[in-house]
Amino acid sequence: MDQHPSSISISDFTYDLPQEKIAERPLADRDASKLLIYRQGEISETVFKNISSQLEEESVLIFNNTRVVQARLNFVNTKGQAIEVFCLEPLQAVDIAQAMLVRESTQWKCLVGNLKKWREEGLSLTINDITLNVKLIEKQLENVVVEFWWEPNNLSFAEVLEKTGAMPIPPYLKRKSEEADATRYQTIYAEMNGSVAAPTAGLHFTPEVSEKLKHKEISSLYVTLHVGAGTFKPVKSSNLGGHDMHSEWIEVSRETIQELLKSENKKKIAVGTTSLRTLESLYWMGCKVFNDPQIPLSELEITQWEPYEFPRKEINVSESLSALLAWIDSHKLKQLICRTSILLAPPYKLKLVDGIITNFHQPQSTLLLLISCIVGNKWKDIYNYALKHNFRFLSYGDSSLLLK
Repeated sequence: MDQHPSSISISDFTYDLPQEKIAERPLADRDASKLLIYRQGEISETVFKNISSQLEEESVLIFNNTRVVQARLNFVNTKGQAIEVFCLEPLQAVDIAQAMLVRESTQWKCLVGNLKKWREEGLSLTINDITLNVKLIEKQLENVVVEFWWEPNNLSFAEVLEKTGAMPIPPYLKRKSEEADATRYQTIYAEMNGSVAAPTAGLHFTPEVSEKLKHKEISSLYVTLHVGAGTFKPVKSSNLGGHDMHSEWIEVSRETIQELLKSENKKKIAVGTTSLRTLESLYWMGCKVFNDPQIPLSELEITQWEPYEFPRKEINVSESLSALLAWIDSHKLKQLICRTSILLAPPYKLKLVDGIITNFHQPQSTLLLLISCIVGNKWKDIYNYALKHNFRFLSYGDSSLLLK
């Protein structure tokens, strides 16, 4: 690649987003959102329920089937002051799905609101016949480590969060979560517990939209990326080199990788930035295996700059995915579970994906940089159009279909 993205000035990826353009709540009907289409330099619009008419027959949509956990826990100290504990990730380096199944007790890295008011050794709350206790273990640079334990202790941590926690809606909505958020901040195909933020591009899909897609022989594949709180982290440095990309867990089945290999000549559309990051991470994991078939799982993780510093020889998608499949089989695995910190920014060229369905993202965010890998500087025209034509922005906002 000609230019290393670490030199990118983040000021080149800003725009004015008035607060009134941010959708505070979802529409009554998921598929009633507006849909902006960018194809071959042209911008048009329709309604999301018509998205099947905008896709080629026999295309493949790739969805992120992660499920948002109710990761916000509201405790009260002995003086009646509120202390919010927001679960980020398990302390031990285990995959999120496994951590969610733990019973009796667990330790997590968390963010704590009103931390200065937490003077007791432990706090507890009782909701729905479940008592959840929490103890502060250690203060770290960016978060704190806490220990949870609960009664009844035969419940999994996922079940405890489901009964005692609140939905972690984005901070920029500037409101507390409501009862409706429990269902509307969750995709209809959510399955794998582990995210603290929704893969919001999928929030527009309904059973009716899915039926129209099937009728057009558009198939669906599922990957899992558990979205972390880092997805809301703005780039605060003047250039991208000063930004540390957050790490997230991905899980992809052997069958899905095999189907991606079979679909080499079909149009593949990622539903959301998390699906796209997962797919591009798979390509680079396959490249690592192609170069070293004996590579251990611990070295498969993709760090943020690796795609830009990989040895020059171009490895095609078929070679990459075939190598990855062979590696999975040699290790007798049914799915690949690994971390990725991949950062997609210009001049990166997508390997596996022909387009994306996605919402409209915050200024100076890594998600906006990712979009520019697909549409280049045209992202400015796209966002100006959306602002002028009353599109709703961010998590509960409208959608776009952006094609390479």
